[in-house]
Amino acid sequence: MITREELRRMVILGRMSDAQLDKIIPLVEKRHYEERQYVVHEGDKAENFFILQRGKVLLEQRLTDTITVCMDAIKPGYSFGWSAMLVRDLEPYHSYTSDAICVEPSDVCAINGEKFLDLLENDHTMGFLVHQRLNRVIKQRLAHRTEQFVRIIRQHPDMTSLMEKC
Repeated sequence: MITREELRRMVILGRMSDAQLDKIIPLVEKRHYEERQYVVHEGDKAENFFILQRGKVLLEQRLTDTITVCMDAIKPGYSFGWSAMLVRDLEPYHSYTSDAICVEPSDVCAINGEKFLDLLENDHTMGFLVHQRLNRVIKQRLAHRTEQFVRIIRQHPDMTSLMEKC
């Protein structure tokens, strides 16, 4: 069973009160994964939201059978699997948008998305805090991906010659 102190080290839950953390504890399932073991696969039904406790997880997207692109590296304390946190009534279910693979032995906390959303809907203060943190993480990751995209465009040979003409 996870403790309050362990949950407090997680970015998205760091500002929760003891009472709020006590509501989350029963929803958390601790899991261990070995190196090269998948936590989720792209396209799987998104049932759980994950927080990395120890180790390192890469979020990857497969372009072809032989080419995979690393979209992000998750450090301890950070979350992934947000698809499980999306509004339920938009689709029958959401699916994960990337593979999550451990690059070293990792401990991961899995939180059932349905139950977590129920909790957040019933405790608006907790819901606000979690979604505020989630939005901050999403903003940081979007900025990172935008930087990657712009860097790729700048390094493209056609763009290099075009920029030299300006």
